[in-house]
Amino acid sequence: MSKKTNPDELKIGLVSISDRASSGVYEDQGIPALQAWFTAALSSAWQIETRLIPDEQAAIEQALIELVDVERCDLVITTGGTGPARRDVTPEATMAVATKEMPGFGEQMRQISLHFVPTAILSRQVSVIRETADHAALIMNLPGQPKSIKETLEGLKDADGKQLVGGIFAAVPYCIDLMGGPYVETNEAICKAWRPKHAIRPAK
Repeated sequence: MSKKTNPDELKIGLVSISDRASSGVYEDQGIPALQAWFTAALSSAWQIETRLIPDEQAAIEQALIELVDVERCDLVITTGGTGPARRDVTPEATMAVATKEMPGFGEQMRQISLHFVPTAILSRQVSVIRETADHAALIMNLPGQPKSIKETLEGLKDADGKQLVGGIFAAVPYCIDLMGGPYVETNEAICKAWRPKHAIRPAK
């Protein structure tokens, strides 16, 4: 387990769920896309733990539990396995390890994707909190395609950069605050974190 360099370092678990990528049939795209997005979007310290696993509910549950309980990630993001196919069991695995459900994240993800494809309503992404005696983490299911991952996290903007539809990550830093996690700061050109005024720390 890699330890944090400071209390406000965000530890992120990234889990790509794919039978074919995990068996080497093709190269995983989910984890690299997430790493690239966080590199651009976060201005405060962070580190990652990654897992590439098949569409097996027991394996997904084990990975999520390990990332929260053992690795003590503050945020865990999965990509893949959220559709209606028989092998798509990521939401079931996520709910199985949950303490609390956070339905607003899944609702907004589908709203964002519906701007592009009508099949967004087939997505079953969920978001939950997993709590232990002394730790809590937010777990979110994201789509599998790199383009969709970016759109889901940062939302939709017009040609002038004006926000048309809010991305889900804007609410994540304050959610982590409320769980007792690190204070996460973002690059506002990519994604502006929203907090109520009383929760905003003075600039250093």
